[in-house]
Amino acid sequence: MWTRTKKSEDNGAVEQQRSRKKYSHAVVLLLFCAVALIFVSLALAEELKLQPLIDEVLKNNHELIASGLKVSTSKYKIPQAGSLPDPMFMLGYQNEGYDRFNYGKSPDAQWMYSASQTFLFPGKLSLKEEMATRDSESLKALYESSKLTTIARIKELYYDLFFAYKNISLIRDKAALFARIEDAAIARYSSGMAPQQEVLMAQTEKYMLLEKEEMLKQKIQSIEAMLNTAVGRDVNSPLGSPGEPVHTSYIYNIAELIKMSHSNSPLIKSREKMIAAAKVKVNMAEKEYYPDFTIAGSVFERRGEFKDMWSLTTTINIPIFYKTKQKMAVLEAESALSEAKHELEAVKLMLSSNIRENYSMIKTAEKLTDLYRNGLIPKAYQDFELAISGYVTGKVEAITVISRLKSLIDYELLYWGQFIEREKAVARLEALTARSNQHSAVKKDNTENVIARSPESFWGDEAISKGKIATPSARNDK
Repeated sequence: MWTRTKKSEDNGAVEQQRSRKKYSHAVVLLLFCAVALIFVSLALAEELKLQPLIDEVLKNNHELIASGLKVSTSKYKIPQAGSLPDPMFMLGYQNEGYDRFNYGKSPDAQWMYSASQTFLFPGKLSLKEEMATRDSESLKALYESSKLTTIARIKELYYDLFFAYKNISLIRDKAALFARIEDAAIARYSSGMAPQQEVLMAQTEKYMLLEKEEMLKQKIQSIEAMLNTAVGRDVNSPLGSPGEPVHTSYIYNIAELIKMSHSNSPLIKSREKMIAAAKVKVNMAEKEYYPDFTIAGSVFERRGEFKDMWSLTTTINIPIFYKTKQKMAVLEAESALSEAKHELEAVKLMLSSNIRENYSMIKTAEKLTDLYRNGLIPKAYQDFELAISGYVTGKVEAITVISRLKSLIDYELLYWGQFIEREKAVARLEALTARSNQHSAVKKDNTENVIARSPESFWGDEAISKGKIATPSARNDK
């Protein structure tokens, strides 16, 4: 009686375990169906390309448009600065006595007409025109700098958007590996080799990946809003998934980059134009020691026996307050010139510092990506495969397998993080050196990626062909 009861309890437990396993498999199947639908929708979505985005930014970005209009506005000031003051015309009447209007009765009552023109001291007019020209050239250089900065900003946002999509792709790939852990845990639990806690642990880690995916989707929306704002679109305008950037070697060294920035940077050119304008202002302030003069011609219309009269006069201003006016203006202009020179040196030092920082980021990222691609990621994947094999046979605990898989995920995320940081640093260097031709290469065919999506690609085709490392498909066939 006791034996029969015990046997029936065991059968009930087995049936309960089987039902749980079927339910878990159904949940996993539904999740994979949902992921498949998302992948189909992403595949159907139009790929977001970088170059058309840059072209649209240069055309529609409101800050760039405003900066360009400032340049256009400044050009209108040049002919104004080179023009003479407006001539003056005077119309008057001169009467004899205060009690009556004597025109026509008194020969001393008369109408008066006068025209005058002020002429600046020779050289002043050309200096004013040159000052306006230098100011316009400085604004134009700042506009070019804004264009380069905006392009670099768009590239950084584009790469951040790609990284977010790439993270989602990696998370979905690793969800299948967590499903393998879950299946192994359910099988061990069904056979009485492991507690139910290991099944729950594997399921919890899988759902935590789904949580990260939702957070990444929110980040994608934020980046898309910033991109749309920069481009001049509505913040809710749809954007596709970015293509993968092309990995190219960086051939320049720090000395070459600094030299290029000093010769090409619009910021430096703007400061040089400001120095040139400041020098002209010093010359102009020194010219103010010399007087301007006004020439006036007058006609007096008289009646009676008296003939009409005319006069030609010259008015000259006398700068007798030069100690508090002209001299102070010269000192002010010289101080502004010194300020402009120091600003130029500060910009050069700032550019050199930023170039060194970004160059260091590029070289560090290249070393780290090589380490992740050729060392840590293949070993981590191999370690995971060994751990899950040991877990199936009961030689390794579930927490060990989960930690191995989490390490693999972290390494792949770190790899792509360094890959993107390198591309962003390159974009910033292009803006600092003005070397960019407003173009950026993005891979059109994802089958040509330097790093494939599958983990076994990190090991290399040669190692797989020689049988040193078995691919997951080969292990499944065995």
